[in-house]
Parts: sequence; C-alpha cells; structure tokens
Amino acid sequence: MIIAIDGPAAAGKGTLSRRIADAYGFHHLDTGLTYRAAAKALLDAGLPLDDEKIAEKMAREVELAGLDRDVLSVHAIGEAASKIAVMPAVRRALVEAQRAFSRRKPGTVLDGRDIGTVVCPEAPVKFYVTASPEVRARRRYDEIVGRGQPADYAEIFADVKKRDERDMGRADSPLRPAEDAHLLDTSEMSIEAAFQAAKVIIDAALKRN
Repeated sequence: MIIAIDGPAAAGKGTLSRRIADAYGFHHLDTGLTYRAAAKALLDAGLPLDDEKIAEKMAREVELAGLDRDVLSVHAIGEAASKIAVMPAVRRALVEAQRAFSRRKPGTVLDGRDIGTVVCPEAPVKFYVTASPEVRARRRYDEIVGRGQPADYAEIFADVKKRDERDMGRADSPLRPAEDAHLLDTSEMSIEAAFQAAKVIIDAALKRN
C-alpha cells in the first residue's frame, strides 16, 4: 500500500503524513528532506550549488534512513535545496531512491510535491493537501515564534507566495494535484479532522486491495 500526499509548503501534509503512518504502522518519507540532505552534503563539503554533476553525485549518496528533520530544517539548507531541486539529474537520482523506499512492506506514506504525479503515479491512495497562503504563512509564523525565534509575518507570507510560484512554475515535475487525488483543504480544518477524512478513504482502499 502506497499513500501519496502532495501539497504546498505549510499546508499540513507533513503532520498528516506522520499521523497516517503512525496509525497504520507504515513507513514514512518526507521527500523534501531528501533534497535538503543532498544540499547539506554540498554545503558541508564546501562544494558549489550550481554544478549539476556534483549535485547528482551527492543526491545518489543520500541515506534515506538517517534524515534528521531538526537538522535539515535550517533556512540556509532550504535555500540551497531549492537551487538543486530544479536540476533534472538531481531529481532523477532522488526519485529513484524515493520509488525504492515506496516499495517497503507493509506500506508507505510519502509526502512532497510530485509524489502522486511523478514518483508514485500508481499509488492506490493520493491526497492533495492545501490551505490558503494566508493560513500557511500564519502557521509558519506561529511555528517560528513558538521556537522562541523572531519572525516577520509579511516576510513569511511573501516567501510562501514565492515558493508556490517556484514549485508550480518549474518545468520539471511542477506541483499540481494528480487527476485522481482527493483534495483536503486544511484552511479551516484541524489535523485530526483531516486525518479522519483521509482514514475513510484509506480504509476503503485497503478493503479493495
């Protein structure tokens, strides 16, 4: 069983994915962290971020089992990841690794930007999790402030909009819902409500399979 979850930044797909994986005893992979891990390897080695061959080599060496969300969530790593994520060779290398992960037993939950459309188009369950840019910016703001760090809402809102444009406008694997994806708009929905809505769909798919 493969569950593919796509959506823009701060829509709640990561939290929902982990909740689903825990509930069903499935393996979980935040595919965005794979790009961040490759970017961190480049930064740590002092290597350039604009050399596709070097970036591909680092991408092929990413160990999916050891992805540390706290370490990889640093803003500088996110910026570096967005630079290498547009490179076709890097995407190919990481998509191969993500597909291999998706075949783990008894099942997997993968979340990202192109799971249902590119990585696992055959996944029997697909979700597209979204929320308004205002709500997503507010969540990110609250998260940063909650960690005791300074944050500027207007700056975060602009960053969310910029990220959406970049993700949806890129030529290779743009962010968009798969045709057969179930839409979950979490703008006014709690994670628990989103989980219960997803659970109905997953349980029906498990019965069919």
